[in-house]
Amino acid sequence: FYVSEISPKFKMYMTPLNIDPEKPSLPISHPFIYSVYLAKLLGPYNTLGEADDTWALNEGVIDEDTFLKLCYDNHKESEDMLFNAMKKTRRGVIACWFQVTDSIQHMFFRYLDKKHPALKHARSEKSEKVIEDLYTKMDDLVGRVIEKLNKNSCLIVMSDHGFKQFKRGVNINSWLYKNGFLSLKKGKNTSGEWFKDVDWEHTKAYGLGLGGIYINVKGREEKGIVDPGREYTALKSELKTKLESLRDEKENQNAIRTIYDRDKIPSGPYKDNCPDLIVGYHNGYRVSWDSVTGKVDSHTFQDNIKAWSGDHCIDPEIVPGVLFCNRKIGQKKASIVDIAPTVLKLFGIKPPAHMDGTSLL
Repeated sequence: FYVSEISPKFKMYMTPLNIDPEKPSLPISHPFIYSVYLAKLLGPYNTLGEADDTWALNEGVIDEDTFLKLCYDNHKESEDMLFNAMKKTRRGVIACWFQVTDSIQHMFFRYLDKKHPALKHARSEKSEKVIEDLYTKMDDLVGRVIEKLNKNSCLIVMSDHGFKQFKRGVNINSWLYKNGFLSLKKGKNTSGEWFKDVDWEHTKAYGLGLGGIYINVKGREEKGIVDPGREYTALKSELKTKLESLRDEKENQNAIRTIYDRDKIPSGPYKDNCPDLIVGYHNGYRVSWDSVTGKVDSHTFQDNIKAWSGDHCIDPEIVPGVLFCNRKIGQKKASIVDIAPTVLKLFGIKPPAHMDGTSLL
């Protein structure tokens, strides 16, 4: 709970409900007793997957100082758990995920670009120093961890992505509608959330989520109209060609760097759950907020004016993560899939044949 105002009106912010880690109503750790142990040792803690309430700041429910306090309070809980694990673990693997670098950059990245449209609309009380302070704190954390390691310990610091500006949103569904790939019910030229007014019997493709385009395939979709053979392949090729040339006239640049065809990238057992096409946006662009939930509006491009101003749901080639290790890395180009084989090698375990990646050491 956070009291933000007493007079003239009383205002109190409450975080979303959490599962009580000391008396969990369902398993939130493995083994089950571990969450109870941590709660008794360290006190109550957040159990939400996304504990930093970015949307409270996005919607103006809390201010930037309150959001930062929330983030760093949650971060302190993770730090305490990490150092407790280091103290208790004599041999083995300790993995700890810190959310704070993601949350703060999502909400404050606009301060690194004075031309970001969100600076004119979202609350703008801070400066680029917020992100500088964030990395200073994380560097200090790495230093404190190193101080507690013995000479045989291996430390890997990594992220699964980087960050870029999110200045312009692209409504994929609006573009599909304007170009004849998505149809609306008679008399409609826009549609509400979750494709409320879409005419599925005349729709060939639709966008959903953070970068996915799905083909309305016969036999797979409830009202599919696209044959799964040549027509499916030809439609994907046409969409790829046209979308990769989609130009934002206001900014005089292309919005999309690459369209990935799921049938032309490495596949695994969950390929059938993958979108047919994945949109890799250029720096500065991302799928629009409306398009994520299936809306169709009159604009293909819109300024992003929310505090959520940095993002990584773009072409992965231009938003790589980082990797640091206290041992010499034996490869010039590392990938996130190399981490698991690396850890196995440290313990003298041969990776299974189906595992992607190779050891970095």
